[in-house]
Amino acid sequence: MAKVNNKDVLQSYILTTAKYEFSVYEKRILYRIIELLQEHTEGKRLNNKYKVELDLFGDTQISMPINAFLKDSQDKNYVQVKKALRDLESKSIEYEDDRMWKLLRVIQAPSVNKYDSFVEFRLDKKIYDAFLDFSKGFRKYELVTAMQFESIYAMRFYEILSGQKTPLTYTIDALKDIFGISNKYKYVKDFRIYVLDTAKNELDKCSPYTFDYKFNKQGRAFHSVTLFPKYQPQFRDDNLEKHDLQKQVSLSWDLPKNVADYLKHNFGFTTDGIKNNIDLFKKAHSEIDLIQFLASIKGKVRESNNPQGYVIGAIKKQLN
Repeated sequence: MAKVNNKDVLQSYILTTAKYEFSVYEKRILYRIIELLQEHTEGKRLNNKYKVELDLFGDTQISMPINAFLKDSQDKNYVQVKKALRDLESKSIEYEDDRMWKLLRVIQAPSVNKYDSFVEFRLDKKIYDAFLDFSKGFRKYELVTAMQFESIYAMRFYEILSGQKTPLTYTIDALKDIFGISNKYKYVKDFRIYVLDTAKNELDKCSPYTFDYKFNKQGRAFHSVTLFPKYQPQFRDDNLEKHDLQKQVSLSWDLPKNVADYLKHNFGFTTDGIKNNIDLFKKAHSEIDLIQFLASIKGKVRESNNPQGYVIGAIKKQLN
């Protein structure tokens, strides 16, 4: 298997709350896409087995080993990976908020080179932008943990609850809608057993984030469910936890080279321009994921007559 190096990946809240029903293997493909696009937008040098290229039509071509989508070295189920690619090509992700409704096709034209076991597919610009749209917020979770789950419901609850500290209440219909199972589990008892308990049992065993829950009534009928997040530090990666703590307590947290390079190469900042705003950039880097925020405003910056000024203003607005 292509090694899964553990890291915290950021998933757009648009994808976290989008409506879809995917298999476990389809979700693993999505996790790998999110990982790859995150590294690409951060300007990291990709392993030569992974490629992200823009074509003439503005779509993104992706290539990676087929075994990148397997759970671990014991997983040899390539047939399921090909099935997941086929199914994803025919599926869409539905997202709706108070301002808009979107229907986004996930991948296009998947192919497998049988001689070297590489997968290639295309991302339409709209789904590419959705992967990197952090304007509604994001969820951060451990890649290795997400890839190990056997239940699609454990995956979805892990994404929703990762980093969450306060209770969340959803109507039962809303949760079923998000999970793409509106026509399943007519009885609350079945929803509890096959969705909530299935997810909770798996999260309890191996996840840094799990939950307790209670049903709420409206009149005589159960109407909603409240999720109470639970943090399980014994399952958190020690190295990732130390990195988080270092960022929180360090008084002299410098601006990393990759952030400075990103500002220079994508927005035309000079070294002096960065120095003139260094306190703002340091503050932003300590309080938000600055690279991901910059990636989210990249399209709007291109339309601005003063890219550097737009970036400075956008960062100040975000911090406030």
